Amino acid sequence: MKKPFYLFVASLVAILVLAGCVSDQNVSSSDSEGENNESGEDEKLTIAVVPKLVGIPYFNASEQGAIDAGEELGVEVIYKGPTEADAAQQVKVIEDLISQDVDVIAVAPNDPASLTPVLKKAKEEGIHVMDWDTPADKEVVELSVHQIDDEQYGRHVTDLLVENMGKEEGKIGLLTGGLSAANLNAWIEGAKMQAKEEYPGLEFVIDKIATDEKQQVAYQKTLNLIKSYPELEGIMAFSTPAPLGAAQAVQEQGMQDDISVVGTALPTDSKPFLDDGSLDVATLWEPDKLGFLTVYLAKQLAEGNEIEDGMEVPNIGEVEVWDDNKTVIMGPPTDFTKENAGDYDF
Repeated sequence: MKKPFYLFVASLVAILVLAGCVSDQNVSSSDSEGENNESGEDEKLTIAVVPKLVGIPYFNASEQGAIDAGEELGVEVIYKGPTEADAAQQVKVIEDLISQDVDVIAVAPNDPASLTPVLKKAKEEGIHVMDWDTPADKEVVELSVHQIDDEQYGRHVTDLLVENMGKEEGKIGLLTGGLSAANLNAWIEGAKMQAKEEYPGLEFVIDKIATDEKQQVAYQKTLNLIKSYPELEGIMAFSTPAPLGAAQAVQEQGMQDDISVVGTALPTDSKPFLDDGSLDVATLWEPDKLGFLTVYLAKQLAEGNEIEDGMEVPNIGEVEVWDDNKTVIMGPPTDFTKENAGDYDF
């Protein structure tokens, strides 16, 4: 009778030991998973960059810069925007990004006021909100990424037009992209200030003409402008497709020697018009660098890092941060001419 009793005790001990090992393994696995989750090693920041629209060269170049930054910095980048420069479409894009629970939304608004409610919603959901390329509501964004000082840029465009007209007086026209685009309006305001203060002989024949961010619309509007004002001597065009459309109209009419055209355009697109003189100068910055800078700063914002004046940004150099601690200026523009446009690949 003793032997079976000893066997029973031995079996019971073995079962208890085995159960303890299994329990220890489960606790250890749970602890390990907890450590992995807490470390966040498997989780990437998700940064959403929303342009005014997709499919035009300027925002295509910005997209490439944003994607390059994501790969270099180890963050996930979603680059998504409307197919037209439409505020309602942008709202839908941002609503979708909110549902994806991204970490940062950086937007270039078509109409800043229209986006304020949805950007406030994003902040309430714990998403960092910033703008790039074009300012949004200052009260909503935590960071605002500008290519340049808007007023100085607008003044520069007026100086370029006067230089290429070869005189400080004459009738001029003004094209823009969308009437509600804050950055374009700021540039135009600076251009008009420069004209009023430095070149009072310049006469704007009509208020800014919207071209809907489309070259074909700018072309048609310029033809109408030339027909309505036969004494027109200069055109300033803001938004990257607008100078191309204006130059196309001047080229078609064979008026390269009669009308000077300057504007904000990419060098590669501008080169054919620069070569034949229908576009005198294009001025801009490198949009791929702007996309890179936007993602870089978004990562800094999400990680709680301080963004300081004069900070060095990879691939960009030193940036300027204004006293409000939220406005970042990338740097001065580059003027593209017949002589140097071929040196650039964007």
